[in-house]
Amino acid sequence: MSNRNYNIYFHTHTVSGIVISVVLFVIFFAGSFSFFRDEIINWERNESTSYSKEIDLNYDTALKKLDNEYILHGRNITISKHSNEKRVSIYLEGTKDTLAQAKQKEGSFFYLDTKNYKRSTYEESYSLGEFLYRLHFLAQIPYPVGYYLSGFIALFFLFAIVTGVLLHWKKIVSNFYVFRPKEKLKILWTDAHTALGMIGLPFQFVYAVTGAFFMIKLLIVAPAVMALYNGDQDKLYKELEYTDPEYKFDNKKLETTFNINQLVSKAKSNWGDFEINRVYIQNYGDTNMHVLVEGELLSTKKFTGIGKVVYRISDGKEIAKKNPETQNNYLDVVKNVLYRIHFGDYGGYVLKIVSFILGIITCFVIISGVMIWLVARDKKNMPEKKRRFNEGVVGIYLAICLSMYPITALSFIATKLFHPLTQSGLYSIYFIGWLLLTIFFIIKRNNAFTNKWCLISGSVLGFLIPVINGIVSGNWFWNSFIQNKIQIFFVDAFWVVLALVTLYASFSLKPKENK
Repeated sequence: MSNRNYNIYFHTHTVSGIVISVVLFVIFFAGSFSFFRDEIINWERNESTSYSKEIDLNYDTALKKLDNEYILHGRNITISKHSNEKRVSIYLEGTKDTLAQAKQKEGSFFYLDTKNYKRSTYEESYSLGEFLYRLHFLAQIPYPVGYYLSGFIALFFLFAIVTGVLLHWKKIVSNFYVFRPKEKLKILWTDAHTALGMIGLPFQFVYAVTGAFFMIKLLIVAPAVMALYNGDQDKLYKELEYTDPEYKFDNKKLETTFNINQLVSKAKSNWGDFEINRVYIQNYGDTNMHVLVEGELLSTKKFTGIGKVVYRISDGKEIAKKNPETQNNYLDVVKNVLYRIHFGDYGGYVLKIVSFILGIITCFVIISGVMIWLVARDKKNMPEKKRRFNEGVVGIYLAICLSMYPITALSFIATKLFHPLTQSGLYSIYFIGWLLLTIFFIIKRNNAFTNKWCLISGSVLGFLIPVINGIVSGNWFWNSFIQNKIQIFFVDAFWVVLALVTLYASFSLKPKENK
């Protein structure tokens, strides 16, 4: 590699890494916990469900109860399940009947408990699991700024990965086995950065690509929309199968009775190991009422197997069918594979735990990269003012990033003590607490102190999480294990193990002078 190319790659890698470092750390730290979103949600609500994506609901009973409240005639109704919990998402579109009352023309979204049919709004159902999941793509920043920001951060991260590989290409194998903890700080941080970066390289590459795809795909396809579809975005979405077929509203009351439960069971019986995760009803109670039943095969049977059946209610005829075993095209594979490798929902707890570890390793790679930048500029020939400025920048960076650990642990305790904690309450505890901790560590101006006490405080709070859960709910982790409440047990056990690891790390740290 020529010196010119080396310098280009080096500066591109350094600049792109430093610019995105803080936000990227937040994304990966919150994203690591997001692998356990469903477990955290159920732990917080003191519930435990089977590990399945399938909707377990008496559709006819639920629709009858909703009809008494909302008057469903002429509405499109979407019943879906996106996470492993007892509740399902219900979206009611406004009725198509032009003579209906104004209230019936309004849409509504809520969650429905599949056992007692209790309804709850998004705000009422908001949980710490949802908060951390949304934090990892900066959804708390008003839309679309947060989405696009996280997408471009992922894109810059991809640049950093590619340029980093190009920089180390010739010594990529030999450097992987080199770790010199007794050498000066720059060498220590460089060795750690290179070795851990290589361990997590496939993981980081996948998440950089999929993260950019999910968050900024609209900007990526915008030129195609203008050039190929004359600006018709709806037509593009239709061809990409992001929208469902539409059926005309006849505005005539359907006289025949119908049974949604039977239709769902019939669709499920078409294929073995098929889980129903979405039911879409068009023109409810109308003569042109249709029901779309959608699901997918178990990942153990086929990695991407999306299937659907459309029924016309007036005569019970099946008018469309997509076989998940044979009819998944290239488009289905791309969409589903990107989703599955990003969320890691196909390998059970083993894959989730491995993904969490790799996510935390990535956080360390980000920190070590920043420390390399600082140590490389801590030279005697550099003006004192500039050296202090660099130290101050890194001090702020470490205060923001490392304080996420104790505030996350504290939020687990708060959500259990004050359950149900509102969305605004959770925002206040997390963001205000995070800000106060950050300010405290910035004022302290001691990076070693920040590192050590973030680990210690996070560990102590982590040990308290299963204790507080046992006191408040009575679900001590040994009881949860005996009663097969695996999700509740997992979160408690997870925090005990994590707190032990970080506490050991905090006492193993020894300040090292830069030789």
